[in-house]
Amino acid sequence: MQIYLPIAEVSVNAFLLLGLGGMVGILSGMFGVGGGFLMTPLLFFIGIPPAVAVATEANQIVASSFSGVLAHLKRKTVDLRMGGVLLIGGLVGAALGVVLFNYLKALGQVDLLVKLCYVLFLGVIGGLMFVESLNAIRKTKRGVAPTRKKHNWIHKLPFKMRFRVSGLYISVIPPLLVGLLVGILAAIMGVGGGFIMVPAMIYLLGMPTKVVVGTSLFQIIFVTAFTTMLHATTNFTVDIVLAVLLLIGGVVGAQIGTRIGVKMKAEQLRILLAVMVLAVCGKLAFDLLVTPSELYNVAAAGGH
Repeated sequence: MQIYLPIAEVSVNAFLLLGLGGMVGILSGMFGVGGGFLMTPLLFFIGIPPAVAVATEANQIVASSFSGVLAHLKRKTVDLRMGGVLLIGGLVGAALGVVLFNYLKALGQVDLLVKLCYVLFLGVIGGLMFVESLNAIRKTKRGVAPTRKKHNWIHKLPFKMRFRVSGLYISVIPPLLVGLLVGILAAIMGVGGGFIMVPAMIYLLGMPTKVVVGTSLFQIIFVTAFTTMLHATTNFTVDIVLAVLLLIGGVVGAQIGTRIGVKMKAEQLRILLAVMVLAVCGKLAFDLLVTPSELYNVAAAGGH
């Protein structure tokens, strides 16, 4: 069933969009990521313009993340205080990211920037997570209990705060910086930032994995909602028809993903996420390097 998307100005199969939304919703519930790192490139692949995909995908991330958070709140695996600190940095980062996005859009370079950012961040994060997860699985098979680093350079920083749910007493500076980076990425790349936030919360802040997922989703809700509002009011690139179809699939998928996630080991979850991140990175890199089927196109204004 083909449906016309007014802002994207393309026709797409409605059931395809519902299926994509559901699949990404499952990932959101399982891994604590908004799913934008996967959905936004998938929208590129089916012909959605990058500027519209980035702005609209944030809507679906809000819905699937909210659905996932409700499930985690019932299990009491959300650190609201840590989420609040991450949120402050995230809102500032989102505002800065939208300003940068608008500037690059005016220069006509935003499509290339978005794709290059995906290749860079997905490649680095996916590679690091894959190597670490393999090491963790090997240690588990040898019977070595995985341990969290209790003390590192972060514990020497000032402005400390106690995060009881996470069992931490650390400076608020690292969570603020993590939130800032994730907010910028949310605005430029149309992602929730979970693929960076989840590893940072586990390896940098030292949070337990079971708390990381719910806390990440909590912060993602508000940052992506704020990003969507900014894009809608400044760029006018939010396609409401596309957003609703992705949203419906995402909400249902997140509930399924949460149930799957609690039955899997932390190491298994991390290595699955790493494999998917690297797969998307490889596809995007290939598309950038291969010669396009159409070398030229007609510009909308002032083209020859």
